[in-house]
Amino acid sequence: MAQKPSIPKGTRDFNPEEVAKRNYIVNTIRDAFERFGFQPIETPSFENSETLMGKYGDEGDRLIFKILNSGDYLNKANESAYKEKDSNKLTASISEKALRYDLTVPFARYVVQYQNDIEYPFKRYQIQPVWRADRPQKGRFREFYQCDADVVGSDSLWQEVEFIQLYDVVFSALKLKGVTIKINNRKILSGIAEVIGASDKLIDFTVALDKLDKIGEEKVKEEMLTKGITQEGISKLQPLFTMSGSFESQIESLKSILYTSEEGKKGIDELAFINSAITELGLSTASFQLDVTLARGLNYYTGAIFEVAAPKIVQMGSIGGGGRYDNLTGIFGMPNMSGVGISFGLDRIYLVLDELGLFPETVAKNVDVLFINFGDNEALFCLKAVKVLRTQGINAELYPDNAKMKKQMNHANKRNIPFVVLVGEEEINSNTYSLKKMITGEQFKVSLEDLILHIK
Repeated sequence: MAQKPSIPKGTRDFNPEEVAKRNYIVNTIRDAFERFGFQPIETPSFENSETLMGKYGDEGDRLIFKILNSGDYLNKANESAYKEKDSNKLTASISEKALRYDLTVPFARYVVQYQNDIEYPFKRYQIQPVWRADRPQKGRFREFYQCDADVVGSDSLWQEVEFIQLYDVVFSALKLKGVTIKINNRKILSGIAEVIGASDKLIDFTVALDKLDKIGEEKVKEEMLTKGITQEGISKLQPLFTMSGSFESQIESLKSILYTSEEGKKGIDELAFINSAITELGLSTASFQLDVTLARGLNYYTGAIFEVAAPKIVQMGSIGGGGRYDNLTGIFGMPNMSGVGISFGLDRIYLVLDELGLFPETVAKNVDVLFINFGDNEALFCLKAVKVLRTQGINAELYPDNAKMKKQMNHANKRNIPFVVLVGEEEINSNTYSLKKMITGEQFKVSLEDLILHIK
């Protein structure tokens, strides 16, 4: 007996209902992107290895899927690397291309490659799959979609304000309440590190601080001590561990901590500006919160840092994130191109909506009406009506086989088709249609015009 086929770990098949639900999320996000003025671009699923390698750190490089060269790739392999089993050197000689790890580095490559053709500020969005050789777990896959929006060529803080509104518009449209948009600023973190005398240990300091809600204050202090941060410096951090309250009150607390740091004060001014604008404009669904422990993407972001937390009633990590970067294109030799961007976590948003039952009942509806097949003459009569219905925006189809009526009706039930049409000799002679509502079982004869009205 042949072995049942399977798919690689970390990948998924999607049935029609799942695809419909995913499309509902994607279409909602795409609609919001375009209403905010973002333009779509697409980049290849794979890039030259040199475009991707070295852009994500050692850990990221290990998670990039490499593509073997075509033909006899071993013929051009590095012989010494092959004998020494040096995978890094060997890979470089047998693989010149790789699947994209994210949409950000390909976007940077795109901007540099077409820099003379782009009108700045350039607002782009991109909804495409990416691949990572990661360990699969809930909410984390090896193949998944990213939904990104970025603006490059402007350092205006109004862009940050717009992105916060964009998040709010999308989650409002998805009827997802209880979402929290968290914000911090790289300059704040740099200022704190400066004040405690740990500027050279910024990464160690922030990695530890980021764990505050997971391991608690004492464990965070212990980790900082092991990383070489002095007890005196940690004592200066005490207000951070208990910082709470409104956005405005936290800003005032930060002013008292960072009054000696010019970098820190710049970060405070930026956060205050953004908060003032959001307070004036208002948000429909999401809440807006300052989180001084937020430190994602610290090697990458230079200003605002965003993270979107799912409603507390579901166990899920962040469902979005992003931030300001000042040198996105510098990795490809085009310095000083400031930008800011955000991403929506499609797969995690799907899981949250599914768990909370927030998908509309009609989202998976594909066919509005099924015409029952009683024979060739009846089928031809039906297809003439099907053709008209389709021009009216109604999804209609004819059951292909002259099967038993019970089988055809069961087919309509299993596919949740709300209407069926029955046409026999009597209907053909009178140029009418017997329309049956599947939910109520009600059945009546109608003209083609009334058939369209009833289904619509």
